Amino acid sequence: MSFVRSALLSVAVVGLVMSGEVLAQTPAPESSTPPKESLKAKVEAKAEDVAKWSQKEWNKAKAEWAKEKEKWSDCQQKSKDQKLTGRKSWSFLASCMTSST
Repeated sequence: MSFVRSALLSVAVVGLVMSGEVLAQTPAPESSTPPKESLKAKVEAKAEDVAKWSQKEWNKAKAEWAKEKEKWSDCQQKSKDQKLTGRKSWSFLASCMTSST
């Protein structure tokens, strides 16, 4: 009888230990909001991706780029000269502002 109790107790202890390890390895659930990407990371995206930005993302980028007054004005003028509007203009301006020249 003591052998059976020892065996059951051992199985119970092993079960508890194993369930604790499984719980410890379970990944945390992902949050409902995606992590915020830095503006630099977004800007380095391909030009066609810029056209998929939300208005809020675009306004944030514009505010950042407007700090470089001369380059921003030059890029805006080039966009106007090419008669670009809407998201086509966004893509052009993003590539213009991120070019090294």
